[in-house]
Amino acid sequence: MSNTLGADTATGRQSQGTPGVGGAAESASPASLRAAARRRGRAKMRLEIALLSGPAIIVFLAFVIFPVALAAFYGFYRWHGYGAPTDWVGLNNYKLILTDPAFQQVLWHNGLILVLSLVIQGPLAITLALLLNQKIRGRSIIRVLIFVPYVISEVIVGTGWSLMLQSSGAVNDLLQHMGLGFLQAEWLSNPKLAIWTLMGIISWKYIGFAVILMLAGLQSIPEELSEAAQIDGASYWQIQRRITLPLLGPTIRIWAFLSIIGSLQLFDLVYIIWGPYVAGTAGTSTMAIYMVAQGRNAGNYGYGSAIAVVMFLISLIVALIYQRFVLRRDLRGAVTEGAA
Repeated sequence: MSNTLGADTATGRQSQGTPGVGGAAESASPASLRAAARRRGRAKMRLEIALLSGPAIIVFLAFVIFPVALAAFYGFYRWHGYGAPTDWVGLNNYKLILTDPAFQQVLWHNGLILVLSLVIQGPLAITLALLLNQKIRGRSIIRVLIFVPYVISEVIVGTGWSLMLQSSGAVNDLLQHMGLGFLQAEWLSNPKLAIWTLMGIISWKYIGFAVILMLAGLQSIPEELSEAAQIDGASYWQIQRRITLPLLGPTIRIWAFLSIIGSLQLFDLVYIIWGPYVAGTAGTSTMAIYMVAQGRNAGNYGYGSAIAVVMFLISLIVALIYQRFVLRRDLRGAVTEGAA
């Protein structure tokens, strides 16, 4: 009997202590449950990101990073394109690139094309976009006609313009029939005119893309801002300068970024119209043309691979600098969660 009472007393003591322990466990469980839920949420998010971005990452690694690494490897050899590279030259290929006057010349051409593309296409695209954003008759047809050159293949564009701009081509013949024979010129072979001919062709082809981008940016600007400015007495040009252009800034900066990268990698139109050798004498050769002429056509694939690596590094550095100093505020405004 005494043993039974002692057991009951001990049980009672344990039961008296149990509520305190249970209360602590109950008070800690919501926090642990929330932490576990957050861990499951993060794991699920990582899994979704891996499933959605995994194929793109694999393709990027296979078709971008791996070729660049392979080109960097071949750049250390004097390699003729067949068999395993064995003639190690170290950094000689890269030293030759940086000291070659021909490469410095084509680098200057790329820089000139870059600047002229921004100066010519930018204001013209903004002007056309402002015009086509108005309610005018036939603006849909005009938009299509402006955009058509962009969707035409570079081969067709290059072949057509090369035929029309020859000495006996359609352009000189048209000038002759219009009584403007004194304006006839060697549009493709004259070094003083060839670069401007190239810029005219580039502007004609790619202006449509810039106009479409600017129109998309204009559509995102609320009309109430312009209407309020008109009520306050602002003129049309004051509205464009104070309201439209600042709000169109992100679109302009994105277009400029795409134009810069395209100018640094320009190849197809120059190769089709001038070829790798005539482009050098006409003053329209680019880094990509130099790579093909010195690499594949000369049978020195190691040197050509080194040129490709240098082109990649130049484009990468320019892109990083542009994003760091020009696109920084646009990217910062887009990533609100990280900023918070």
